[in-house]
Amino acid sequence: MSPTPPARRLRLGLPRRVFSQVLLMQVAIAAGVAVLATGLFLAPLGDQLDDQAMRRALAIAQTTAQQPQIAEDLQRTRPSPKGPVQREAERIRKATHAEYVVVMDRRGVRWSHTEPERIGGIVSTDPGRALAGHEVMQIDEGTLGRSARGKVPLRDGDGRIVGAVSVGIAYDSVRARLLHAIPGLLAYAGGALAVGALAAWLVSRRVQRQTRDLAFSDIAALLAEREAMLHSIREGVVALDRAGRIRLLNDEAQRLLDIDGGAVGGTPDEALGAGRTADVLAGRVTGTDLLTVRGPRVLVANRMPTDDGGAVATLRDRTELEQLGRELDSTRGLIDALRAQDHEHANRMHTLLGLLELEMYDDAAEFVGEVVGDHRATSEQVAERIEDPLLAALLVGKAAVAAERGVTLWVSDRTRLPDRLVDPRGLVTVVGNLVDNALDAVAGTPHARVEVELRAEGRTAVLRVRDTGPGIPVEQREVVFTEGWSTKEPPAHRERGIGLCLVRRLAERQGGSATVGEARGGGAEFTVVLPEALSGPVPEPALNLPSTPQTAEEETR
Repeated sequence: MSPTPPARRLRLGLPRRVFSQVLLMQVAIAAGVAVLATGLFLAPLGDQLDDQAMRRALAIAQTTAQQPQIAEDLQRTRPSPKGPVQREAERIRKATHAEYVVVMDRRGVRWSHTEPERIGGIVSTDPGRALAGHEVMQIDEGTLGRSARGKVPLRDGDGRIVGAVSVGIAYDSVRARLLHAIPGLLAYAGGALAVGALAAWLVSRRVQRQTRDLAFSDIAALLAEREAMLHSIREGVVALDRAGRIRLLNDEAQRLLDIDGGAVGGTPDEALGAGRTADVLAGRVTGTDLLTVRGPRVLVANRMPTDDGGAVATLRDRTELEQLGRELDSTRGLIDALRAQDHEHANRMHTLLGLLELEMYDDAAEFVGEVVGDHRATSEQVAERIEDPLLAALLVGKAAVAAERGVTLWVSDRTRLPDRLVDPRGLVTVVGNLVDNALDAVAGTPHARVEVELRAEGRTAVLRVRDTGPGIPVEQREVVFTEGWSTKEPPAHRERGIGLCLVRRLAERQGGSATVGEARGGGAEFTVVLPEALSGPVPEPALNLPSTPQTAEEETR
């Protein structure tokens, strides 16, 4: 037989759901406010009713004392239940619904009373102040019980005090008025409580919909999980409200955008400045996997609107992928160049073999000397003008690629760059991007030619890349530097429209500029100025190199 399960304890306390807790708290607040308001109203009501009763008694006493006949009758008659003073006092009492109207002389002897047998006796309360000429309002105990009283002096025709008039209002009537007012107050309080409860229910229903009927503990857990997730993922997350202001930035977004938590509360334009990145975050540029450049980083952004009118944007760092893609392009170019050189080398070997088989040994020796000399002359020509080994190797490789594509790549005679570059890799990126774009622009055109001019002016490096392609229209000369803009189909492994944007960003990061214009004879001419690119001044060149190539083959190399 299984043991009997323990009885479950009845747990008392607040309900777990947000809806129930909010409703309960608001109803409790409404009830408390209703009770407090009723109590605050009732507390002074009793004092107000007492004051009203005393003032009413005083007014009746003043009106009675103003009648001169009463003072005359008081002086010329004796106190009697059937005397004129009693008759007039009773008439006033019945007319005003007062509890009593007592007229007394200066000795405190009653000349009128509700109970006739008390006429001629001394009043039960001290009339001294009234007989001294003062008006008195008070609540006091007398022969008829507790009452609100008003006492005034009674004067004759000459203004002398001959007695006093005391009028009483039954205190039970004051209390009855107070008790009569309580049901109405409670009804108003109940109505206010009902309206408050209805409003609390409506507000709670709205809260229930907005919180999806979760408990406070569930909301706290979700918030903790969200904070942990946002700050641990390796993607940047930017949340914006319906007004377009930033309301959340995780750690990765701050790193990628190079901003701090102080940007929260501002717009993307205020935090990032004008540019494509701000346009993407603000939703002015739409689409999926949008490319943007922020500083040296290439970012992929996606923006998703939320139900409350805001939006959430995610950012991924694609800088390394872009660099790998460009390295892959360079590797493919080098492979194409090696394939072309291998093809050319095979042709030369076949020529050399034919000369040897024909026993034309002198011609064979001369042919080998020309081939070796031409290759050495091309490499030495570039090395003499560009002393930085990275740039020299880049241009030698690009020359081979250009030759394979039927393009003449020529290093200008004005080129002179010493080996004192502060950031040679950055300049390699700039030169590589511009030369690749120029080769793409002129490939397949007759007499295709690309000219590279790279020289130092003090500590400033100036780069010009000219081509004989179709050129760039005036209205597009700024658009070409926008990230994501391109007229060519993107390759499979990466996106287009990044190279020229990176060129301008690298130049502007060093305080320089990147512009495009029209080359002499047509085509495009890109100019990049990099201040402080060299670590020291440049000496005057010691060599006067030839200004024109000797042969088309040398020009290609």
